[in-house]
Amino acid sequence: MFRSTNPVLTKDAAFAPQPRGGGYGPYSPYPQQQGFGQQQGYAQQGYGALPDPGPRMTIEDVITKTSVIMGLMILVAAASWSAIVFGVVPVALMWPALVVGGLGTFVLSIVVAFRSKVGPVTAAVFSVLEGLFIGMFSLFFESMYPGIVVQAVLATLIVAAVMLAAYRFKVIRVTPMFTKVLIIATVSFALAMLVNFVLGFAGINLGLRDSGGDVSLLAIGVSIIGVVLAALNLVLDFDVIDRGVRSGAPARQSWLAAFGLVVTMVWLYTELLRILSYFRR
Repeated sequence: MFRSTNPVLTKDAAFAPQPRGGGYGPYSPYPQQQGFGQQQGYAQQGYGALPDPGPRMTIEDVITKTSVIMGLMILVAAASWSAIVFGVVPVALMWPALVVGGLGTFVLSIVVAFRSKVGPVTAAVFSVLEGLFIGMFSLFFESMYPGIVVQAVLATLIVAAVMLAAYRFKVIRVTPMFTKVLIIATVSFALAMLVNFVLGFAGINLGLRDSGGDVSLLAIGVSIIGVVLAALNLVLDFDVIDRGVRSGAPARQSWLAAFGLVVTMVWLYTELLRILSYFRR
């Protein structure tokens, strides 16, 4: 069974592949059934017709809900950006808003990863917090490098489209070895960024991220690694969602799938925005 390194999509069995035995797979409400033949036997023994297991997740559902989450996120980002630019909100509140949005989305993502459950309300709260973070994060870079946000958005869409095509046309195959290597690399990258962030409060700079001065080759290399890892994680997310659809995941899981996909897209955008800022210098 292949799993994404995205913690939102790894906890829930709804995105596991369907067993080779056929039948309803891991989402069957009838645990005693392992295959289609056994389902027939069950009905023939006089127990009656099987109840409807309910609607199943589809690619269209995931696309629709992803659009809803991202649409609300973009609206909040644009509103918060405009509020700062036009003086409705003092510039001094930009950094507090960025921290609140960033920490809020981080905590909410951890909660979702453990609960493996996302509904419209949770998705809306996430969109507002993520929009607040993205709006302030983007405004910070745009104020220093005019036009960089448009470049980062276009780059994100292009990378996502390329990764989707690479997955669909089997240019990149999600094998067990590919998954294991990517998981190890992603976890290592996250731990390195966490250590660098914590040491930054103690005045120790490892050079993994730009500190406002001259950009080092190490910082550029780290950002390139971040972009590559985020892009490859998109491939794993596509694969997990595809398997969930083919395995007959419940329709309610489309919110969870959309949530996880947006998390990876935002990660990719922030990494691209950062690396573009390095080269804009």
